[in-house]
Amino acid sequence: MRIRPVHPSEYEQLVCIWEASVKETHDFLTPSDIQELRAPLLEEWLPAVTLKACVSKDGLILGFSGVHSRKLEMLFLAPDVRGQGAGRLLLEDAIVNMSVRSVDVNEQNEQAVGFYKHMGFEVFDRSPVDSQGKPFPLLHMRLSNG
Repeated sequence: MRIRPVHPSEYEQLVCIWEASVKETHDFLTPSDIQELRAPLLEEWLPAVTLKACVSKDGLILGFSGVHSRKLEMLFLAPDVRGQGAGRLLLEDAIVNMSVRSVDVNEQNEQAVGFYKHMGFEVFDRSPVDSQGKPFPLLHMRLSNG
């Protein structure tokens, strides 16, 4: 596996990975919640961040990250590659090459919270709603050494 930049022509692939990942890990979201997030992801959020992809040796995109202003805004993996190191590679790249020091995580996504804690992040604050004002609490996390 290796990390490389994402080209805008790959955004649709990223949205497919995002949707599959969210369906697998965000069981607190309804299908209509997911559909509601799809358009802004493609039209607003992906173009607003620096995107990197983790790709297989065959060039298949396994997952991606998005960073803005030293904050990890998104990290999503294809469900069939979770636990195989792609998330770690993406996060380490974001920390080392883009100086990431913080991330917001859905409190209800316990696996993601555990992953970030394992990778050295700690909770420093909590919001009762997400960035769209929906009742999905966010944990604000930062690197414990940064």
